[in-house]
Amino acid sequence: MKAPLAAAFVLLSLQAAFSAEPVFPPASRVGLVPLDDMVLSKRFSGFENAEKAAAITISEMPREAYDQLVVGLTKDALKRQGLTVTSRETVKVGASSGLLISGAMTSPVKGRKWVLAVKGADMTALLIAQVEGGGDGYSEQQMRKALTSVALRGPVSLDEQISALPFRIADRAGFRPVRVLAGNSVLLTEGPLDTIKAVEQPVLILAVSVAPPPYTTEQRDRFARNALTSNQSIKDVAIERAESFRLKGQDWHEIVAKAVDTASGEPIIVMQSIRFDPDRYVRMVGIARVAQRADTLPRFRNVIDSVDMAP
Repeated sequence: MKAPLAAAFVLLSLQAAFSAEPVFPPASRVGLVPLDDMVLSKRFSGFENAEKAAAITISEMPREAYDQLVVGLTKDALKRQGLTVTSRETVKVGASSGLLISGAMTSPVKGRKWVLAVKGADMTALLIAQVEGGGDGYSEQQMRKALTSVALRGPVSLDEQISALPFRIADRAGFRPVRVLAGNSVLLTEGPLDTIKAVEQPVLILAVSVAPPPYTTEQRDRFARNALTSNQSIKDVAIERAESFRLKGQDWHEIVAKAVDTASGEPIIVMQSIRFDPDRYVRMVGIARVAQRADTLPRFRNVIDSVDMAP
């Protein structure tokens, strides 16, 4: 082999080795080797290719969530969510075990979807990949290769995770963050507990959408009501107030409702505020016991009012 050809071969080999390294979204413990032309998303934790209408989203969960996912990701449950399952298999991902499901999306958009749950030593990783449309975009083989290249790393500080969120909270109103979810949402609470059961403490979730918002007032009202009532952690929702309004030049929709905590049966008060921006929306859901209503609702409002999108 001539020297220039040998050097070129070595260079290509090195490039291939480097390209095979997993890429981690900011502050994420879960990474993978992205597909060609996929880039880190600025909208969520994961990767996307807008031209191919393809995306891979990444979520981090407690380790014990894996068994719940395996039990809950049934054909019937996924069909109700618009996914017709075509394959379901156990896979090995490095030293970890996982469940890989693939199928066809039937609603609200058509296309192909893959769901991978991986059980790590101290966490569960959930990856959801989808390609809208027909057989174009990425192939089954390409998507499976990317998903099974998933890698897990050690803990990332909560402060680093918060700094990577696509928004900033100027006024936490006495609540403290305890967990970042999917790179685009944060859970806050008030009190000593980090894991809240039976509504022992008020909880507040702030999330930025990964999809365009509905445009008309009627569509937004319907969207907001459906978003609230589809929350499986609450039941027996009785809406007290639902209204659209403008504040500081932005469109809002807000619902205040009484409900019941599904797990404990405890009566609760729920406040959902959605701020609609031209190309996205910010949704806040605050939950507290009925007796805490007077104290918590005004502070829920202070938090959502103080949110600014990160540059």
